Amino acid sequence: MRHTVIRTLYLLGGFIFILLGIIGILLPLIPTTPFLLLAAFCFSRSSKRLHQYLLNQPMFGHFIRDWEEHGVIPFKAKLFSTAMMLTMISYPLIFLPFHIGLKTLAAATVVFALWYVWSRPSTQPMTLEQLED
Repeated sequence: MRHTVIRTLYLLGGFIFILLGIIGILLPLIPTTPFLLLAAFCFSRSSKRLHQYLLNQPMFGHFIRDWEEHGVIPFKAKLFSTAMMLTMISYPLIFLPFHIGLKTLAAATVVFALWYVWSRPSTQPMTLEQLED
């Protein structure tokens, strides 16, 4: 019983994250990739068929596979996410009057997110076959 409830919650979470990812495709301010990664995680815990469906998507399946297998965030994605984070945080921090503590918390959150993104590898590790060539 408990296993079925947890599996159902993961399945529901996967669909919610897919929906948020689709919204992210349509609205440039909402990120798509993190939601698809979360959907893949949820589906890996609830539905092998849906998880494989995401992994085999021609547009973004390779990003999910690279993340799951090696924790890779492509260099272009790092640049884009950095630009978006800095753009989105700059205006409120500079031009909107709100408590300095909240500004500090927002800035620290972005710094932590940027550190995390840039600490991940940008490419897959080389295989033995590649090293021998």
